[in-house]
Amino acid sequence: TPESVVKEGFLTVFKKIFTELIESRELIMRFFIRDFLAKYKQASLGIAWAVIMPVFVIGAFILMNKSGIINTGEIDVPYPVFALLGLTIWQLFATGLTAATNSIVNAGSMIVKINFPKATLIISALAHSFFDFLIRIFLVALTFLFYRTVPAWQAIFFPFALLPLIILTLGVGLWFSLLNCIARDTTNVVSLITTFLLFLTPVLYQKPSGRIFTNISRYNILVPLVNEPRNLVLSGRITNLHGYVSASVFALFFLLFSLYVFHLVEQKMAEMV
Repeated sequence: TPESVVKEGFLTVFKKIFTELIESRELIMRFFIRDFLAKYKQASLGIAWAVIMPVFVIGAFILMNKSGIINTGEIDVPYPVFALLGLTIWQLFATGLTAATNSIVNAGSMIVKINFPKATLIISALAHSFFDFLIRIFLVALTFLFYRTVPAWQAIFFPFALLPLIILTLGVGLWFSLLNCIARDTTNVVSLITTFLLFLTPVLYQKPSGRIFTNISRYNILVPLVNEPRNLVLSGRITNLHGYVSASVFALFFLLFSLYVFHLVEQKMAEMV
């Protein structure tokens, strides 16, 4: 019961959580393969959708920028390179959060019949967004070649710079997956939130210097976690080291807290779905 889990103490609970996840690594892979085949089996264009959507979004911003509707700011590299790299990083968060939100509900019948670590469903869902991310990275590489843009050598640390964003996505995804068990329209709320945050986060434009946006960016944890990995690739340095480190520490502690709460509620999850 949740009460017995609380009595075990934090260290014992986290040891049990990580032990269960390590022992369930084959189960995570099975879930990933099952969902991957189900996702693309009936899709005519298959994994091409992972490339089509960001291209359409960036194309729309290019047209609005050229027509004067929006101002993307001064950018040192070709805009498609800047925008596509930023949107690729952003969609790692957005698609991962959406997939994690739906993971528990989609496996409702299995949860009722079988007892297994439910966090494996969240991790498997995030693996799908990471697979789509790898496809988009290939498109980013082609864009670099087309515009003859050379990334900084520090780009080799790009995967490590993404870890805090992945950690944050997992932590937030755990909460929304639980909320989706209670209210099924949580998926629509997540879609609205990610769309709203996309325009508040300088993903497709340079960070404005206005006071209002500066105040918003100060409390938007996604700004350093999305922008700094891109800066590392394009300029070879993290321009806001303090903000990036602070956001990374927050993401780590938030994930640990989320795992603890998720483990408490996990005992009653079969009743919720």
